[in-house]
Amino acid sequence: MQFIKNIKSFALVFCLILVFSNSTFAQRNIKDSIIGTPWISVHYGLNWTDKDLSEKFGLLNHIGGTAAYKTNKNYIWGFDGSFIFGNQVKLPNLLSNLTDSYGNIIDENGTVAEIFVNARGFNTNLLVGKVFPVSFSNENSGIYTNIGVGYVQHKIRVETPNNYVPLIETKYRKGYDRYSTGLNVHQFLGYAFLSNNGLVNFYGGFYMQEGFTKNRREVFFDQPDIPVSSETMIEIQYGFRVGWFVPVYRRKPKDFYFD
Repeated sequence: MQFIKNIKSFALVFCLILVFSNSTFAQRNIKDSIIGTPWISVHYGLNWTDKDLSEKFGLLNHIGGTAAYKTNKNYIWGFDGSFIFGNQVKLPNLLSNLTDSYGNIIDENGTVAEIFVNARGFNTNLLVGKVFPVSFSNENSGIYTNIGVGYVQHKIRVETPNNYVPLIETKYRKGYDRYSTGLNVHQFLGYAFLSNNGLVNFYGGFYMQEGFTKNRREVFFDQPDIPVSSETMIEIQYGFRVGWFVPVYRRKPKDFYFD
């Protein structure tokens, strides 16, 4: 599946970044001061849905990454993005117009089709945040909060990997996918930890996202007589996010140099 390939590619890139950063940069004692450093991270989030989004989806997963910079004042500037996926689709009658008298959907060969219906999407945001130290022994760690604004899109993905059902293949899938896009904002509050040796660096906390989206299809094939709403939908996700990041510290200058 293309989604799985994307995840594998993302993981490969992160591993290469990890190897490169550990082999190219020496670790600096971050207990000495608040330092400015790039932040590269991967994260996972589990989110419940509310408002208009809860009418379509249940629990949603986020897997993504962040590319940011932490200043020597502990401010964070950067951007992040996430793949969104889940298997809780709350539209039980989505394909009911295609079923026979036994409740089955038949493929082109006359056999019962195996159909998977899942949630898919992504979001990307510009973000700004700050770390508030809680200990003088390591002022690069502490309460971590950020906010962001960007773009979100999601849809229902209908798949028939082992069958071919003409009425839900290629362009016809668009009539069932509830494709929506729009403005996205988020808030995060948690804790970030940067170890002195650079090997253990993580964050975790509470995450909330609000989408202001619109339907991008002109007709829904499962209810063709009902006009598609053009109103802005308010779509809320809230839950928890954990991340692992690699701060890339500049090499400390040597005290002595030799020719």
